[in-house]
Amino acid sequence: MHPTLEQILRFCAEDPIERVFLEDAARRGVGRFVGLAEVDELVALCHVGVNAVPSGEECGTFAREVARAGPRMLIGEARAVSELWAHARARLPEPREDRPGQPVFVIHEVPDNGDTGLRPARHDDFELLLPACAAAHEQELGVDPMRRDAEGFRWRTRAQIEEGRSWLWEEGGTILFKAEASAWTRSAVQLQQVWVDPPARRGGYGGRGLRDLCRRLLESVPAVCLFVRAENVPAIRLYESIGMEHALDYRSILL
Repeated sequence: MHPTLEQILRFCAEDPIERVFLEDAARRGVGRFVGLAEVDELVALCHVGVNAVPSGEECGTFAREVARAGPRMLIGEARAVSELWAHARARLPEPREDRPGQPVFVIHEVPDNGDTGLRPARHDDFELLLPACAAAHEQELGVDPMRRDAEGFRWRTRAQIEEGRSWLWEEGGTILFKAEASAWTRSAVQLQQVWVDPPARRGGYGGRGLRDLCRRLLESVPAVCLFVRAENVPAIRLYESIGMEHALDYRSILL
């Protein structure tokens, strides 16, 4: 079935951290959705676009629709992704990589002041941010976005700045901290591409920048969240050091 916006929003309200991307995409009209309902209420939902993002019960139901769309990645709550993959894998390419058990971290309490120069990114930051965003993307997904789709990636990076979803702390042309919002609802902001330029790493800038970004965002939403690769122990330690807590697990299957 093709769910209504009202059905999607009620479903997402049941777990606003896990489903933050689904709610954000629905409100913005990005991609399309398929759902599974019982007595007019959704019990499962899947966003079908460049990526497939399932949530809820019996997500294997979406295998045909997902295979037809040919996504680059399956990503979402670990059990939902596993159910979808079990039913869709025969129709999809062999994965480049499978990442089970990716912890999702969340923070509700305002952390200590990081005393940084963090600010919203501006139009004139674009050329500085673009290579950092591309490097963060390649580090996370193993694909250079400037080779795959340079114009599309430039557009997305610029759009994040224009939409107020990009933040930056830089000094002398060095990025001491930057991050973007991959999803933003009334209940939570999900961060992505947390980055410090390599020459500035191990100087404590990442923790300070993230604390100040969470402080800023928690003025308007009750929670800030992000997810990380399970083997990225330094990042996990950083997130825990500012008071973030492990809330659930995602799984990513890169195709």
